[in-house]
Amino acid sequence: MNLISSSCLLLLRSFSRNIHRRNTHPFISRLYTEGSSQTTVELSKAQLQKLRVQEQRFKRRLHSVHRKFSVVPENSEFQGQHHVYFEDGKGIYRSPLGHDEQEMLEVFNADWGGGGYGTIQRVRLSPSETMLAVAVKKDHHEETRCMLVPLGGVIHCQKALLVLDNVLSFEWATDDVLYYSTQETLRCLCVFRLHLSDSDVETTLVYKEKDPEFFVEVSRSRDQRLVTINCSSKISSEVWFVDSKTPLSFPTLIQSRQPGLLYHVEHSDNYLFILANTGANQEYQLLRAPLASPTMPHWVPLFSAVPGTVIKDMELLQDLCVFTVKDSQCRLQIQTLSTQEPYQLNTHQLPHWACDLSPQRVGTVDRGSFGFLLSSPVHPPVRYLYSSREQKLSVTEDTTKYISLTEFNTTRLQAASQDGTMVPLTLLHMPALSELHKAPLLLHVYGAYGVDLNMAFSPEKRMLMEDGWALAYCHVRGGGERGLAWHRAGSVLQKRRGVEDLAACIQTLHHLGVSHPALTALTARSAGAVLAGALCNHNPQLLKAVILQAPFLDVLGTMQDPSLPLTIEERGEWGDPLIREHWDNIASYCPCHNIIPQLYPSMLITAYSEDHRVPLSGIMKYVERLKKAIQVCTTRDGVNARVPVVILDLQPGGDHFGPEDFHLSLNESARQLAFLYTELDHQKTRRRQKERSNNLTGKSHRPRN
Repeated sequence: MNLISSSCLLLLRSFSRNIHRRNTHPFISRLYTEGSSQTTVELSKAQLQKLRVQEQRFKRRLHSVHRKFSVVPENSEFQGQHHVYFEDGKGIYRSPLGHDEQEMLEVFNADWGGGGYGTIQRVRLSPSETMLAVAVKKDHHEETRCMLVPLGGVIHCQKALLVLDNVLSFEWATDDVLYYSTQETLRCLCVFRLHLSDSDVETTLVYKEKDPEFFVEVSRSRDQRLVTINCSSKISSEVWFVDSKTPLSFPTLIQSRQPGLLYHVEHSDNYLFILANTGANQEYQLLRAPLASPTMPHWVPLFSAVPGTVIKDMELLQDLCVFTVKDSQCRLQIQTLSTQEPYQLNTHQLPHWACDLSPQRVGTVDRGSFGFLLSSPVHPPVRYLYSSREQKLSVTEDTTKYISLTEFNTTRLQAASQDGTMVPLTLLHMPALSELHKAPLLLHVYGAYGVDLNMAFSPEKRMLMEDGWALAYCHVRGGGERGLAWHRAGSVLQKRRGVEDLAACIQTLHHLGVSHPALTALTARSAGAVLAGALCNHNPQLLKAVILQAPFLDVLGTMQDPSLPLTIEERGEWGDPLIREHWDNIASYCPCHNIIPQLYPSMLITAYSEDHRVPLSGIMKYVERLKKAIQVCTTRDGVNARVPVVILDLQPGGDHFGPEDFHLSLNESARQLAFLYTELDHQKTRRRQKERSNNLTGKSHRPRN
């Protein structure tokens, strides 16, 4: 079970003019990058050439660092009754269990779907391994289709048996019954049942959501007994189930939706195991109910999180629940609870560097173990396995390949926010904390939808740290790092708390001697840009540069337009501007509506021309207002110092979450790194550090051009 799946799916929901002749004014460019960068306006030749040279240099470096970590473990493998399967993003291959991987056979290729659908998003194997269902995404867009492929006998086909358009989630109830949800204009409201027979294919609508604030997805219990239909809004949820023993029956309701009630279900031995926010402070606790009597009056509490920790996820094994929990400083732990009396709780400590836990794909067999990958933004993934039989947590692969990596520090800090709340902060660095005053600092923030910051391994982040950067992750209110209450404390009328938390994190780091404003940059994407943009309006002096990707910047304008696909669904996060109190609150922090004449940090804003989640008009409005404010400030105050740069990198397509294509993604990362190093002038600092290091070791140094 993935507790953030509903939130993440909700979240997944969730021109410039010629520049002035003088260098004291900001420049804005549209960069269309298909092959090489081009710009539609005249820029300083020196500035443009410097950026392009830097971008090409970083492309070479990124290719090198990705090759270095090309063999790190991934969740690309899953197992059936007779075969092991491997997925590489474009194709799926299998080999018989116990045989060498040399015998791998292609069973699916994303190109079979045609029409520009080319990236695998979701894979489900039928219980007896006779059918494969695969969702593929259209290149540069969010449309997906589900392709069904038969696996029985010798596989010769080069096409799918059946193609279902606009399918988001799906699960097999049996080898011939598939349940799936459809998505239109980012809304997912309907669930269908597909029955494959020898003579016909029958499709039946089994559920239709009537409330536009809800989002519907299909999932399956780990023991494969139940297919569940999960209906979720920002403030409540409702779950229906179909028993695979009667796959053609209509769904049974577990508990009807109630305002404020969130719950998720698993199944084992005719009992439902329910994670619901019925614990203290409306946090998750584990309850149990008979499958035959699933409603709330029959829910019996089994376990609540230890004070100071919150439950982030749960996997149900045979006679055992495995919880992923976080403590007050966002350290990860594994806790196990026996599901039979006497209930016994055990805690398993994880390495201090662990920041991200990614569960291994579940196949069609083996409920006796829980496999997962541990990583951090700068530590490559390591595969772990918890065995319920041995009640033991172990590393399942040789980690000596990482010994050559330079040691780094993971420092857990807390910052006191404006109202006294202590905000967790994770700092990754190589030099000691006391030696970071002159280090460039890259901050990360999100703080929305109850979703944790992404802290999985990134070769780019590893490269930055080895270049001397310190990386800070601000776990502000509005995110999910400290549980459901942490999210509530930073949503709707409390959204400004996240901005205050972010400012407190930056000020705390500077006070501790970690970097300084002239060497501090901030990166955020999508809804995280709300906090970043608001901070720049109120505390621009804290930062030198900002990178925003697919940014949500015009909250007030967007939330007043109910014709946009996500406006109604998002009211539980941002508020409803039709309510005066909500309108005033959004207007008080909305980045686009609080720009004033002052010197802002330099900005690189990446947007996508067909992004349906974040209206491009809001981004363009923000950029124009920002440009005008900086020009007014520099003209009024006669600024002679270097003026902030504002670059709009407008890319084709609708890849709100960034390009799927490796080379396009690499190009985007290279542009961002070129911007950061140029604005913070880090190349000179890095060169001086190398020269000092080489002088100490007696090595000569000749800088590259």
